[in-house]
Amino acid sequence: MRLSVCMATYNGAEFVVRQLDTVLKQLGPDDEVIVVDDRSKDNTVQLIKDTYGSRVQVTVNDQNVGAIKSFEKAISLAQGDILFLCDQDDLWEDEKVKTVLKAFEEQGAELVLHDAYVVDGKLDIIHPSWNDYNHNNINQGIVGNILKNAYTGAFMAFKREIVPLILPFPASIEMHDQWIALVCMMKKKKVVFINRPLMKYVRHGGNVTGMKKRSLTAQLKGRLRMISSIAGYKR
Repeated sequence: MRLSVCMATYNGAEFVVRQLDTVLKQLGPDDEVIVVDDRSKDNTVQLIKDTYGSRVQVTVNDQNVGAIKSFEKAISLAQGDILFLCDQDDLWEDEKVKTVLKAFEEQGAELVLHDAYVVDGKLDIIHPSWNDYNHNNINQGIVGNILKNAYTGAFMAFKREIVPLILPFPASIEMHDQWIALVCMMKKKKVVFINRPLMKYVRHGGNVTGMKKRSLTAQLKGRLRMISSIAGYKR
């Protein structure tokens, strides 16, 4: 079984090697790491190439397109049987890959999620559970997950068979992780949640995703766009 780790980067030079070190030590020689860089203004790309050479595949976008499109490209390039999504600034616990693969093998999962420690920029633990900290309800269903997304992309892994169901990402969606979760719910794919923290999820204020508090108007518009995408889904 070949694994693909899909990462989107943008100005991540301060953190990305720290993260990739925690990823690569859990992979086999035939597994792949695919990085799509969204035209970083720092030395993220050169740093990855200098540190890892051909062990990490790096593609640079022609123009800055944002996290959703960058992850879409990374997923489209992946050749593995199981795809892991990965942010540039977190840290994987040593047992993450082994534990997630066990859920695929023993529980027949098609999408696997797990919990994470919430840590600050110094890696001190703020809370032992992201799902508790963020008031996530993993079992809330399609409507509940449109109202409040409980699925975090950095905690996701899914079978290759899911890829044609989710790509291309609709232009109107708010985030790729919410879309992946909703499609899996609609297609009745087996989703397994591991109630263990298998990552350190860094909340340092410089994260590319997940830090900005949006206005109620922006939230409503985003939910309406997601409803439109779900209503128009035809695969």
